[in-house]
Amino acid sequence: MSDSPMDYPEHERTYAFFTGLTKYGTIACVVILVLMAIFLV
Repeated sequence: MSDSPMDYPEHERTYAFFTGLTKYGTIACVVILVLMAIFLV
């Protein structure tokens, strides 16, 4: 392993990207399920 310190700003950017992707992915799935319930039932 290297002796360089942790790159916390990069970790925070990655975490923000991950949580945003998770949030919008969940919203997209819910929208798809609602539309399927409306149009396929």
